[in-house]
This record gives sequence, C-alpha cells and structure tokens, in this order.
Amino acid sequence: MSADPAADRADLLALQTGDDAALDRIVARWQQPLCAYAWRYLRNAEDASDLALETFVRLHQHRTRLRSDTNLSAWLYTTLTNLCHNRHRWWHRHPSVSLELLPGESENAALGDEAAPPDAVAEQHEALAALDTAIAALPHDLRTTLLLHHFEHLSYREIAGIVGCSERGVETRLYRARQALRGALSAVGPFAVVR
Repeated sequence: MSADPAADRADLLALQTGDDAALDRIVARWQQPLCAYAWRYLRNAEDASDLALETFVRLHQHRTRLRSDTNLSAWLYTTLTNLCHNRHRWWHRHPSVSLELLPGESENAALGDEAAPPDAVAEQHEALAALDTAIAALPHDLRTTLLLHHFEHLSYREIAGIVGCSERGVETRLYRARQALRGALSAVGPFAVVR
C-alpha cells in the first residue's frame, strides 16, 4: 500500500486536470507493489507485469470518470484483481505449460542455507511448491483476500473496499482460506505459514 495517500489524491487530481507527469509519479509509486501482487496471484512474471501496466492504462483512460476523493489504492487493486481473475479464467479455458517455474521450483530457487542438507532443501522446496499449488487452487474470492491481507498487508477495511464485502466478510474469507490451505497442506506436514 502507498505510504502517502495524500500524494495519491494530489496526483489523481493533477492527472484529471491534464498533468500527464502525475501518471508517471503514480506508476513510480505503485508499479512494484502491483506487479508483486499480480505475480502472487498468477505466478507468472510476464503476465503480472503486463496486467500491472494495463491497470495504469485503465487509470489513464478512466481518469475523468473518477471522483476526486477516489481511494486510488483501492481502485488500483480492484482493477488489477479483476484483470488477474480474468487472465486466470482464460488460462483455464486455454491450458498450456509454463516454463517460467518448473514443477517443484519456488520463487526463491536458492532458499535455505547453502550448507543445509540436500534433503532438507528438497523438503523446503516441496513444501513451498505445495503451498503455491494450494493458494492457486483457492477460489478467486478467498485467494484475493488472502493475498491482499498476508502479502500486501492491507487492513480488513481496505480489503473490504477492494473485494466488495464487509470487514466481517473479509474475516470469514480469511478463515475459510486458511482452513482450505490447512486441508490441502495436511499431507505435506506442519506449515507455519498457515496461521
């Protein structure tokens, strides 16, 4: 989340009044967090980057329709979440093999201590791959809520604004997501990540 909501409001207002440099400032602040969120959702760096950029394109296209008091972070995450969901649905209708991460690899291929025993490193890679698979298997609403809370560190209120439910609904979705992950990961062993 942006550390400066006031800067977001000021840049959105400037963008609405024709200052295209304001879009550059918004992109500079938000590109990395949006790419990271999209990557966690899709597990594909190229698509994550494309969809983050598409989010900025849509911001520019819809700038005149947005209210001056629009919560820019919520608008960006909502738009990106919808784009990610659409891309994910497209993948299910048009399956292919990704060469970006081979089966069993995680985003950090060199996790763990270099001196760690190979079997411990293999177990860690297997556990992370199982977690990736379990998160990817969650329904859209549970996955989105889980990613926004645990990885983007958004509050229940912010998540509620993005996903369109109450704060209590966010709490329920997080509970269901954690339960689903516990069930999916029970065969792998204890997981400190799923709390």
